[in-house]
Amino acid sequence: MFDGQRTEVGNALGEAEKGVRKARRIGHLQNRGTEFQITVDGKPVTAFAGETIASVLLADGNTVIRHTSKKDEPRSVFCGIGICFDCLVTVDGVPNQRACMIPARPGCVVTRQIVLPHEEEEHRG
Repeated sequence: MFDGQRTEVGNALGEAEKGVRKARRIGHLQNRGTEFQITVDGKPVTAFAGETIASVLLADGNTVIRHTSKKDEPRSVFCGIGICFDCLVTVDGVPNQRACMIPARPGCVVTRQIVLPHEEEEHRG
């Protein structure tokens, strides 16, 4: 059984190298939920029912989810269970949402928090 899974995973990795984004998910090893679109930083991104926003971001290649406000250090998913707050994003206009805890919903709008607070003020005017 393990050899069969290793082969399937190896095939998925080969597809990912060819640029097939769906290969980043383990879709062929289990039944996926319904496919739908969310918007991430103004770009449509494929998601599946049952996935968190963090898993959608990672599957799409967004490994940096936010930058820290004081030192501008990149952050991504760390704990994956809502304790560390490293995966904060803005979801449907609500800032500081933990991407690992929020289920992706059809049509939701996600913005990675990569602009520092002082830069955000400069953008406003």
